[in-house]
Amino acid sequence: MIAPLRSARRRPLPHIGSRAASGLAALLIVFVLAACAKGKGAGAGGFKMPPVPVEVSEVTPQVVREQFHALGSIDADESVEIVSEISGKVVRLPFAEGGPIARGALLAQLDDSEAAADAARDEAQHKLASQNASRAEKLFETQAISRSSLEDAQANLRVAEAEEASASARLSKTRIRAPFSGVVGRRRVSPGTYLRAGDVITEVAKLDLMKVRFVAPEREMPHLRRGRAVEVTTPAVPGVTFPGEITVVDPIVDPDSRTVHVVARVRNSNRLLKSGMSGNVAVTLAEHAQALVVPDEAVFAQGNQSMVFVVNADSSVTGTPVELGIRDSSRVEILSGLTAGSRVVRAGHQKLFPGAKVMPMPEGGMGAPGAAPGAEAKPADAKPADAMKSTAATKPAAATKTPAAKGGDTK
Repeated sequence: MIAPLRSARRRPLPHIGSRAASGLAALLIVFVLAACAKGKGAGAGGFKMPPVPVEVSEVTPQVVREQFHALGSIDADESVEIVSEISGKVVRLPFAEGGPIARGALLAQLDDSEAAADAARDEAQHKLASQNASRAEKLFETQAISRSSLEDAQANLRVAEAEEASASARLSKTRIRAPFSGVVGRRRVSPGTYLRAGDVITEVAKLDLMKVRFVAPEREMPHLRRGRAVEVTTPAVPGVTFPGEITVVDPIVDPDSRTVHVVARVRNSNRLLKSGMSGNVAVTLAEHAQALVVPDEAVFAQGNQSMVFVVNADSSVTGTPVELGIRDSSRVEILSGLTAGSRVVRAGHQKLFPGAKVMPMPEGGMGAPGAAPGAEAKPADAKPADAMKSTAATKPAAATKTPAAKGGDTK
C-alpha cells in the first residue's frame, strides 16, 4: 500500500540586501564599459570614414566689372521725315527704298515749270534794275539827275535782287534732297501725286550710330557721367554685344519717379540694331583687372562671416573666412582670404566640417548632364598634368558683375 504524499513546505528565498544589489549593479556597469571600450578599439582600428566626393574650383584671377543694369529703348542717332515745303505734283522719286542715301542726294522732284518761269522773270528784272542803277550813278556824277533819283534806282536794284533770290529759293524747293547720309525708308507717295506743304514723302535715318535711352534711379547719378562705358544687348539680336558710352545725363531728376534720363550712343556698323528695339543696358561703374574669382555657390555664411572650404594638399578641408567684392549670379570676387591657385569646394560642402577628407571632382563632375547612371566621376586630382597646364593657361572670359553685399551669402 502506497502512502499518500505530503505537501512540501515552501522555503522562503534568501533576502538580498541593498548593499549586495548595489555591488551587483556596479559590477554590471564595469562589464558593459569594458565591452564598449573593446568594441570601440576594434572599430577604430578596422573602419574609417570614406572621403566625401565634392566639386572643386580653382581660384583664378579674372576681369570683373561692377555694372548697373537698365532696360532702354533704341533709336536712330538721327531720324527725320522728309516733307515737301511747297505744294506741287511729284515728277520723280529717284531713290531705292531701304537703301543707302548720301547727303544732298535727290529724293523727290516736283513740277518746277511755274517756279522756273518766275525765277527767269525775276532774273531779268534784276538785270534791268542793275543797268538802271549803273546809269543813274553816271548821271548823278554829271549832276544830270538828283540824289533822290539815284536812290530810287538803287532801291529798285535791291528789290530786284530780293525777288530773284525768292524765286530761286522756290525753284530749289521743287527738288527735295537728303539732309544727311543714312538709310532711306519706304515711299509714302507715288509719281504724279499732288503734294501739299507738310506731306510726308519718306524717312531718312542714320543707323551707323544708335541712341539708347534709359532711366536710372537718382542714387546712381554720382556714377553716371559722360564717357562712361556701356554694353547693350537686345533679344532681337541674341549673342551680340554692342559697346558704347554715355553721352547725355539729364541734369533734372523727375520729381514723380525720382529717376534721371540718360542717353548712350553705340556703334551699329553692321546695322543690326533698328529704331524701336528694346535694349538691355549695362553701365560699367568699376572694373578690376586681376580679381580673384570663385563660383558663387562656393561661398556660405557662418554667422555674419562669409566662408569657403579650402581643399588642402592632403585632401582635407579648412573653413576659411573671406571678404567679398563684386558679384553676380555665378561668380563672386574675393578681396581677402584666398590666393591664386587655391582650390575651394564648389558643391557638396553641406556635409563637410573642418578637417574632413574629400575626394575632389572637377566642376560639373557630380551629376553632370549626360552622365551614365552609376558612372563614377574621375577625381580632379586624376586630371593629366598637360590638361591642368592648359586649363591654367587659358585666360578666363571677362565677367559682368553687380555690387556684392559684404555680409556673406546665405547658401
